Amino acid sequence: MRILRIMISGCCGRLGSAVARLAADRRGFGVVCGVDAKTPDGGAPYPVYGSFDKVTEQCDVLIDASHHSLTADILAFASERGLPAVICTTGHTDPETEMIVACSKKIPILKSRNMSIGVNLLIELVKKATQALGEGFDVEIVEAHHSKKLDAPSGTALMLADAVSSVREGTEYVYDRHDVRRERGENEIGIHSVRGGTIVGEHSVIFAGRDEVITLSHSAGSRDLFAAGALKAAEFVSGAAPGLYTMADAIG
Repeated sequence: MRILRIMISGCCGRLGSAVARLAADRRGFGVVCGVDAKTPDGGAPYPVYGSFDKVTEQCDVLIDASHHSLTADILAFASERGLPAVICTTGHTDPETEMIVACSKKIPILKSRNMSIGVNLLIELVKKATQALGEGFDVEIVEAHHSKKLDAPSGTALMLADAVSSVREGTEYVYDRHDVRRERGENEIGIHSVRGGTIVGEHSVIFAGRDEVITLSHSAGSRDLFAAGALKAAEFVSGAAPGLYTMADAIG
């Protein structure tokens, strides 16, 4: 049986650790090494390096669960080795996104702000609801995450907003209303962030119309579902041609 040899960037982080743990429990996957500035608590069953230039292991795919600031280093390493990559990180700047697009012409890259299969299904449902309900419904997005999350709004909230705007033209993303006293604009998509405790991830898209409200939502119970999605993405991208892919491609 062929084993998909995985390298994890950010292997000591929350998602990276979950990917490694899940890969160890699944047939057909094996983590051969990791890169992380931190030292894993209690050690790791595979080599962990502080930088990419120290990696000597042969691997089939790189899963990035680190931080968007490492994008240039990750892409340089993957390009040099011709290594397919799964990018799970969020918060990329425009120059970093441009680097990813350029690099995808050389190697297959799957990039998603959320690796959950359920969330990606939610995105498709949001598109259908936006189309079916029309412009008579106001759209608000509420997301909640743990107190340690660095970015707000979440990448997933932006994916959901993008899903609405892909169907409804002329939308405006509004993140803060506290200093503006005016009625809500018809084309606004309100995006709200909650941070606290150990919330893994909750997202709700509210369609508020005249005398009725429709809410589509997704709640994550653990990071295992994101890790499972990352492994599915790794399996897909390992056999793909150069190009930029999303989870929709991996789900099929």
